[in-house]
Amino acid sequence: MAVAWLTLHLYALFGHTIGDPWWLTVALIFGQLWLYTGLFIVAHDTMHGSFAPRHARLNDWTGRIILFWYAGFNWDSMRKAHHQHHATPGTPEDPDFNADDPHRFWPWYLRFFLRYFSWKQIVVLAAIGAVYTLLGAPYPNLLLMWALPAILSSVQLFYFGTYLTHRHGEPFDDAHLARTNEYPRWLSLLTCFHFGYHHEHHLYPHEPWWRLPFRKLESRT
Repeated sequence: MAVAWLTLHLYALFGHTIGDPWWLTVALIFGQLWLYTGLFIVAHDTMHGSFAPRHARLNDWTGRIILFWYAGFNWDSMRKAHHQHHATPGTPEDPDFNADDPHRFWPWYLRFFLRYFSWKQIVVLAAIGAVYTLLGAPYPNLLLMWALPAILSSVQLFYFGTYLTHRHGEPFDDAHLARTNEYPRWLSLLTCFHFGYHHEHHLYPHEPWWRLPFRKLESRT
């Protein structure tokens, strides 16, 4: 996945001319969007130690590198917040939850975005952008082939992995206050790399993303 993302990313930034042709521009945006989402899910798995469970240093540094390149995030801080989310899901103490308005998407997303995105990320991304520019990446490519897929992936991750799975209005099965998106497996992979099997994730947080559908099957047998 990382090799596919890096190959597509570098070609989109340095090898593609925007609009030549338009269908390829759109395909590159959506291809990167999907791979960005997958990379973040891999980084999420590292927060639970499930990417390389027998190699803690490899596991942790993989997460650090992915999140830094994704948006200048600090993996250690995000891991702490994520474990707090698992400890207090759907409560005012949950950093990923909007207890003031647990129904509407955009207010919750804005709060979520501002919770994790600060001036530090802006500085890091500006520095990466400056390096890309010095290496010859055109400015339109930086906006459409880098910034846009990254931002859209945050919306995708939040919508399918946080909002739909934790919003109020539908009953929850237990105290995890998480539900599963009932999609076919192919659509689950397409939308959020099976992170929509969210009740299973809260029940078995150390399972990697690709194992979550099997946990769903086990619960039905």
